[in-house]
Amino acid sequence: MRYLKINQDRGTGFSDNDPMSGVANLFDLGLVFIVGLLIALFGAYHLQDLLSQTSEMTIVKKSPDGQIEIIEKKGKKINAMKVTKETAKGKGERLGTAYQLEDGSMIYIPD
Repeated sequence: MRYLKINQDRGTGFSDNDPMSGVANLFDLGLVFIVGLLIALFGAYHLQDLLSQTSEMTIVKKSPDGQIEIIEKKGKKINAMKVTKETAKGKGERLGTAYQLEDGSMIYIPD
């Protein structure tokens, strides 16, 4: 009879004396949470185009120190350029004037 009492919890796989028995479940829960968060972020920022092989998109990033980086994706090719004074100068003609309003919107007036 004493052997039957010891092995009564054999079906659960865990004994009540093991303090680490729930850690595996917490790890699995963390992985599910991370995958869900990534899917939500891709949907919120419309980043599904990054994974498409036929899409074309351009992202412009500006750092706090004023440096601008242009990330351009055409099909499978991704090109990142940092805009410096050397790459921004050249000959051209004035096309118009742009104004930024108080609410942050911009207006372009051609010449």
